[in-house]
Amino acid sequence: MGRPDLDLRDAVSLSRAIERYAPDIVINAGGFTKVDQAEAEPDAAFALNVDGPRALAVACARKGIPLVHLSTDCVFDGTLARPYCPDDPPVPLSTYGRSKLAGECAVADAAAQHLIVRVSWVFSHLAGNFVRTMLTLAQTLETVTVVSDQIGCPTHAPALASALLAIADTACATGFSGWGTYHLAGGGETDRASFARHIFELSRQHGGPAASVTGALTADFPTSATRPLNARLDMTRTTDMFGVTLPEWQVGMADAVPTLVQELEGG
Repeated sequence: MGRPDLDLRDAVSLSRAIERYAPDIVINAGGFTKVDQAEAEPDAAFALNVDGPRALAVACARKGIPLVHLSTDCVFDGTLARPYCPDDPPVPLSTYGRSKLAGECAVADAAAQHLIVRVSWVFSHLAGNFVRTMLTLAQTLETVTVVSDQIGCPTHAPALASALLAIADTACATGFSGWGTYHLAGGGETDRASFARHIFELSRQHGGPAASVTGALTADFPTSATRPLNARLDMTRTTDMFGVTLPEWQVGMADAVPTLVQELEGG
């Protein structure tokens, strides 16, 4: 089923799909995810991150179907000295973060049976993400500048997907009552510059492109959207409720980087 059948911008298509397929649970991973682009396209960001999820939550609630809705570490301002817990006050710094927070509120208001799952620094060998960007830059540059004061928990998309399915299975069980907000991120933590160095080291091992990394402060490396310096998410509540943990981020890197190297080399 693709966008013509189920479009977050079309409430009618959402209701029609729910009626047709009658799922046990819905996981919404869709949205406007281009953080910098959201600054220039706020209406599009709010349409996909707020209006669409609200309509989906309404359609699910009407049928008594639980909804798992993905959100982001960007709802926080990154000023805490520790990983963020689900109950920490959100203070988004960007249009993207504000749209995702508004989407969380819309889902919670529309559907009592909801799980809001915040994720962080998602990567894989598919689609656009930090790993692909670094390897693409290394094809033409000998040195890349990467911020060194943003820290987070890189999350391998396949591990994230498996964990979401496990969470959904638990939420579908009779008597489940743990609705609310949770965090889901890869094990371990790193800063962006160190993350890039690890990418290039793995790429070298597999004959792929690599570059030297120069660290920079976020304040000296401005982007359209302001990102939290601390994007770490505390998964304690998630593990306690669902028994879910994610592998260390290096495990996913060992899978994603060789696959991307082969793709970029035309293999």
